[in-house]
Amino acid sequence: MGNLSPAHWQDYEIIDSGGHEKLERFGKYVLRRPEPQALWPKALTEAEWEKLSDAAFFRTKGKEGKLSASERGEWKTRSKIPEQWSILYDHDSLRLVFNLRLTSFGHVGIFPEQAGNWEWVCASPTPSPSPLPPPLIGEGERGRGRRGGAGGVLNLFAYTGGFSLAARAAGYDVVHVDAVRNVVNRAKENMVASHLDQIHWIVEDAFKFVQREVRRGKKYTGIILDPPAYGRGPEGEKWLLSEQIDEMVKLCSILLEPEKSFFILNLYSMGFSATIAENLVLSHFSGIRELTSGELYLPDRAGRKLPLGVFVRFQR
Repeated sequence: MGNLSPAHWQDYEIIDSGGHEKLERFGKYVLRRPEPQALWPKALTEAEWEKLSDAAFFRTKGKEGKLSASERGEWKTRSKIPEQWSILYDHDSLRLVFNLRLTSFGHVGIFPEQAGNWEWVCASPTPSPSPLPPPLIGEGERGRGRRGGAGGVLNLFAYTGGFSLAARAAGYDVVHVDAVRNVVNRAKENMVASHLDQIHWIVEDAFKFVQREVRRGKKYTGIILDPPAYGRGPEGEKWLLSEQIDEMVKLCSILLEPEKSFFILNLYSMGFSATIAENLVLSHFSGIRELTSGELYLPDRAGRKLPLGVFVRFQR
């Protein structure tokens, strides 16, 4: 196992962490957000946090004053923050632009800890792109204009597209799947801002999409599986990580090309270790080489490493 921390961010950093919170800089704006794994004391004083932060996110409280089961909350801003602003990830040949916004779930539109995995995707051998057949008439965003096969990468639970942009920048044909149309639209904006094109967008429940691709006999050179702990598809489909992740990994093993291919699995739910992720992969894939697993983390200015999820990845 080996832990993974991206070292090439300039527009992002964790200034401080502790007391179940993190203080982060996204470009020129500093945000204060909850972080349940930051169990240690803060390095900076509360007054310093107050002075530095431009906005703070607070979970919604119920009638009895307790935090609700919902992840929703509200932002309290202390300075003027635009509705949208941009940050840049620029290292070697990878130059990606992300448009950020404050959301009611406390997210802003990026998971910065994944930058090391983006670079790994770019470093993976890229087959020659496959010919692009025209989309089927009448299918719109669900058309089949850019699919798997040689050079095809499938990004599942793809959110605002960090992996999709990195894979496209590396020359892969990319299929981006997410159940929420709004975040897919934001991913499109990031693609345009990053001067990329021709990512194929699918607004659909990822589990249903993968089941159908298996029935159709599709194959992909690379698969990125980035699931949440729970979620809902556009037609009310339920996703529960603890109940469905094993079957999802199994289906991905069928879709992945047996040679010259790669796979990444990220897990963010507390209680899911890198060992669990590794066991899932080893149970369903064969021919693995260069397997790596571990924690995703980012250091704050005081040198404390904030864990932000686990990963396993391999080539074959």
